[in-house]
Amino acid sequence: MKRLIESELIYGRLLPVREPHLIARYNKALDAFGLPETALEEFRIDMTGFSPEIAQELDDVQYLDPNGVNRRFVVLTPDQENLPVVHTQFSNTAGLMHEFFDGNRRVIHAITIKDALFGEIEDPVAEVHDIEDLLRIEEVRFRVLSAEDILGKAAQLRTLVDRLKTSKDGWRDDAMLNRMVELARQTGDIRQNALVPDKLVFPHQSYWANHFGGVFIFRDDRTTTVICDSHAPGFRRSRPWEVSYIDAGDHARIFDYLSKSGRLQLPRASWVEPSGFFEHRAEMAVFDLIGKVDPEAGLDRADRVWLQTWMHRNAGLIAEQRIYPFLQESIREISATGQIKMREVREDRRLMLCRAAPDHPDQWLVNRLLARLAPFDFVSRFIFDKQGFYEAYEGYSEGYRAHVVKVLSETYLKDKAALRARLYGLEGNRDDA
Repeated sequence: MKRLIESELIYGRLLPVREPHLIARYNKALDAFGLPETALEEFRIDMTGFSPEIAQELDDVQYLDPNGVNRRFVVLTPDQENLPVVHTQFSNTAGLMHEFFDGNRRVIHAITIKDALFGEIEDPVAEVHDIEDLLRIEEVRFRVLSAEDILGKAAQLRTLVDRLKTSKDGWRDDAMLNRMVELARQTGDIRQNALVPDKLVFPHQSYWANHFGGVFIFRDDRTTTVICDSHAPGFRRSRPWEVSYIDAGDHARIFDYLSKSGRLQLPRASWVEPSGFFEHRAEMAVFDLIGKVDPEAGLDRADRVWLQTWMHRNAGLIAEQRIYPFLQESIREISATGQIKMREVREDRRLMLCRAAPDHPDQWLVNRLLARLAPFDFVSRFIFDKQGFYEAYEGYSEGYRAHVVKVLSETYLKDKAALRARLYGLEGNRDDA
């Protein structure tokens, strides 16, 4: 992982925390979670407040996610809104955090001047034992506390203000008035600055969960579809009257579901040719083959000429793998006819030619699923399925690891938004939206 860290392909773009008062507030949150306070004088955090340095110090990467549900968070500054989420069990954690920031922007800005917010993204389950537990999560509630108890003091001041307004003799109560003055010194004028978050409940819609090898749950108006390993506990047994189940290896049914539900963009020349999507996948397939059969190949010299030379020398291996010839034939068909006749494509290859419909709300989730089903495309996996990418990276040879880091650094990291827009039709700068 050292190469990934140095290239900022893991734990990149995190926010340094080194100010003593911010560290003190973070420690109060840790204490409230029942965790030891950090002795570090500097660490980095992501959007949720997760710190890889503190995880290492505690020897617990799950310290903000102890049971894989009810994710904890620590907000020290509004600037966290623009950070990535680098460790999570649910694909929509970043989206929920963005909604929390969007719905409580004034409050977060006001409170973090003097305090830190922390708490849990609560859902109805304490632990996940089977698919039914995941299906029960239909909405989440942010339970919010504050390190210096500014929230509690603001609520107490609000109560005293209401009592003063409604009581005939409240203005004679010196003790109450003195307490109000004392609280106001700490909270400021709560009539002008809202200090209590008012948007705390958010729907838990389609998402991926890092349980049982990965579970995709897609919610439509009247139905729910689960895509995962058929050996996952509860598969086809949890709510069979309202939930459809698809085994993760059944590419034909996955294609049918995604295309019929409008989540898939079928191959058409209008987007395939300007995006270079097929060419990208073909090149990824060849490099994946090189990494598997020729780990000592000089990938550091892998320009176009080197790649063509290797392909000529290993034409038999490429033909046996079949992915590269299939994609080349698809490029020719798109160029000649403007489309691909999907009914003539082998069922296990159809998804290889598609991307998520860019205008569908589940675009990131669908691209995550497609990336998992095309593991040879490490660029797609890094963008949409980082957990899967890091697992695969552990099995790469040293030479292939260096190649992967070089490609990602020179392409994706240089301009993330541009590459996502070109290959996948995605707009905007948010990661893991």
